[in-house]
Amino acid sequence: MSRYAKIISRIFATRYDGRSRIVPFERDDIITAASDLGLNRPSNLGDVLYSYRYRRDLPKEISETAEDGHEWIIEGRGDALYEFRLVKKSRILPNESLVQTKIPDATPQIVAMHSLSDEQALLAKVRYNRLLDVFLGIVTYSLQNHLRTKVKDVGQVEIDEIYAGVDKHGRQYVIPMQAKGGNDQLSVVQTRQDLRCCAEKFPDLICRAVSAQFISDDVIVLFELVEDDFEIKLVEERHYRLVSGEQVTPADLRSYRSHGRG
Repeated sequence: MSRYAKIISRIFATRYDGRSRIVPFERDDIITAASDLGLNRPSNLGDVLYSYRYRRDLPKEISETAEDGHEWIIEGRGDALYEFRLVKKSRILPNESLVQTKIPDATPQIVAMHSLSDEQALLAKVRYNRLLDVFLGIVTYSLQNHLRTKVKDVGQVEIDEIYAGVDKHGRQYVIPMQAKGGNDQLSVVQTRQDLRCCAEKFPDLICRAVSAQFISDDVIVLFELVEDDFEIKLVEERHYRLVSGEQVTPADLRSYRSHGRG
């Protein structure tokens, strides 16, 4: 078991009473747990929490205590305050049988050549190909990458990219986007935080949370997600294949016209 796994398992074991569905703890519990276990204190306390909130599954010593159909997640509840929370399992995964819609690739070649990570490449391709406009049916504009801010009763959050949008009726929107490349899984915790952030910071705008994921270098899947009774649920999913203009054939265009896809 890794050092991080030992520490997070120790925190849970110390705080969990065997019945509760919410188990509060504090950032400083990481220091206490490391000391109790005779381990070196992690140099970056936040990385322990980030790992299990967004990148890794919780250790089996924790997950095995969850009832059938449920899982433990870690959520923020204020500055340096967190909680393990038992929720229904929710996995947002691409539907492999869904049709792919061809979009002429407008990504500048110099941008495609020099992207430093899957996440940055994904955000760039969504932006330059105006995939949010296509997906949501509204005009959108990028406000900021990697917005870091604090949200009441949550603590610090970071949104991969945030957009503003407007539709033909003049209604205005805020669109938080989560981006994942490679084999990384989309995080329901991050989506929930994105929604709460937008509700606090942009109360007059309509929030539409979107997650983007690479299936391959030229295929991007977009999900629109909502929160319903503390569960993150899927509203719509579309798959877009970025191609050169000549690869969009007359047959493709007839198909899109007759089926209303894209």
